[in-house]
Amino acid sequence: MDMKLFPKLLIIVFISLNFQCSKSNSDDGTVTRQILNQKKANIQTYINSFDCSQSSGCMSMAFGSKPCGGPWEYIVFPNSVDIQTLTQMVNEYNEMEHQFNIETGAFSDCMYVGPPTQIECVNGECTIIN
Repeated sequence: MDMKLFPKLLIIVFISLNFQCSKSNSDDGTVTRQILNQKKANIQTYINSFDCSQSSGCMSMAFGSKPCGGPWEYIVFPNSVDIQTLTQMVNEYNEMEHQFNIETGAFSDCMYVGPPTQIECVNGECTIIN
């Protein structure tokens, strides 16, 4: 096995196991900001375990759940990620944040957040240009 690949595989396995736990990770089913922050950090760690290059390129995905509807932002990631795994992780996060919004009576600005129009690989990291 390529030794450069081993740490990335280890991170992927760890994150995958973490996302197979209960939806909210709390005993009473309540979603907290702390749980959401940890899930977001896990997603970013997963994304950061992949490098981009000019030839492989980058993509974006809606992230978060505004109380009024729609995403808070778009995350960017290299095309080399396992899109099925990332989609599952982001969908779980979005559903949990939607539940959190309902439970806490959260509100937001209701402004539309559109996807980025230009994303490039800059120094091995996907970056929104516009």
